[in-house]
Amino acid sequence: MSRLTYNEIIQCLYDLEDKDKVAFKAKKFGIISHNSLGIYHKDLKVMAKEIGVDNTLALQLFDSEIYEARLLCSKLFNPKDVTEELMEKWVKTFENWEICDSFCMGLFSKSNFALAKILEWSQREPEFEKRAAFATLASYCMADKTSDNALFEQFLSIIKREAHDERLYVKKAVNWALRNIGKRNVDLNRKAIEVANDILEFESKSAQWIAKNALAELQKEGIRMSDYPRAIYRF
Repeated sequence: MSRLTYNEIIQCLYDLEDKDKVAFKAKKFGIISHNSLGIYHKDLKVMAKEIGVDNTLALQLFDSEIYEARLLCSKLFNPKDVTEELMEKWVKTFENWEICDSFCMGLFSKSNFALAKILEWSQREPEFEKRAAFATLASYCMADKTSDNALFEQFLSIIKREAHDERLYVKKAVNWALRNIGKRNVDLNRKAIEVANDILEFESKSAQWIAKNALAELQKEGIRMSDYPRAIYRF
């Protein structure tokens, strides 16, 4: 439990306020956020480490509607305590890739509902809800160290289905998920390359970019792979 109170943390956030950084993040990284104080992610990570896991505090911070407080929520909540209701509440508020990825990588991919939400959200229309599906999948590829290849092969058809989406933050996440599947082990690498070559045949610009970018990494000499599950791939 945190030794800092909610009010003390909010005050700490306001002490770090820098409106110039709000503008810089928008211009440099495309991070458009409402009610933002202008605090870099790396500084929030330091705060989160000092505060520690605290579900009650995390929920209070999210409900403050301060952008950086919501980012802190994604770092303080225990992933195993995440519910479907909370996931749905949170995902509908995502307004940029930074907060989307922070929740997907820190919480969603480690939750008990990761696989169900990947399948469900991949069919959503809002840009950052759909991105959440593939950002969660990309992170899940690294978080799940024991599942066999069949689990990940099922997602390749979803990647092909959504490769036509021209929206920047969707196509980048689709590409990210494809690359991470291909970096689990040598067999999934081969499968991911096959799918990338299939996508390369699509006419849309997004599909072309997704395929070319993935192939450049997955076919790179000396590519680093995770060898998951290691009971099979680590000799």
